[in-house]
Amino acid sequence: MDCRQCATPLDRPGDYCLVCHTANTDAVVLELDRGRATVTSLLDGSVVGQRTVTTTPEGDGSDERVVVELRNFAGLVADEVRRKRPEEVYVTGDRDVIAAVRPQLHYEFFRVEGDDPVQRVIDRQGEPALEVVDAAPAEKLGGSHSTLIGGRSGQRVIQTVAGHPHVKKVIPGPIDAGGESSPTGVRAKATRADANGNVRVLIRDGSSVQENRVVTTAGDRELGEHVRADLNEALKEAELQE
Repeated sequence: MDCRQCATPLDRPGDYCLVCHTANTDAVVLELDRGRATVTSLLDGSVVGQRTVTTTPEGDGSDERVVVELRNFAGLVADEVRRKRPEEVYVTGDRDVIAAVRPQLHYEFFRVEGDDPVQRVIDRQGEPALEVVDAAPAEKLGGSHSTLIGGRSGQRVIQTVAGHPHVKKVIPGPIDAGGESSPTGVRAKATRADANGNVRVLIRDGSSVQENRVVTTAGDRELGEHVRADLNEALKEAELQE
């Protein structure tokens, strides 16, 4: 593949051109399995390149070799993304691999679901972009109820939700002590988006339940469902998913 601007041959399809400083990829889709990663480069809604990175997991999960191997695997994936300098990075797959790749890249990860994540991203690129709220999580808290259930874990839930770039405000609700008991400690889940694209995050701690209203920038149910999926995945990564 040649650069679309100056026609310089690129080492790999979709690479950023170092001659004329032109991006030849506007989005990257990462499909991350524990032993195999597929990095797909998109430009103007079309696939311009795809590369597979593989690894052989070592040890039993607690061995230091596993830590090193996973970090090296994530580094190879991150290198592929850095070569492209995309505007957006979409990701799906194994949580451990995602967690290993994330700190090696200075990009916000947009989660994507479905049997064909690349096509889903292509479809989403035609949708209106969601407004990004550039504010600290603490600045997004509001409402008349300041008490959160679950102690530090409950606070982590709210911090995780409020830290999402498409969340405008988190409004803690009253605490209901008559819910079904959760034997696994503090757990949280974002519910289905309403017609305005807003969701509710339920936090359970024992038999207590707190419903927290989350105002997003989505504007409608369909886009709100994307935010809901992102929030639930973030809660899952933080080991707070119900």
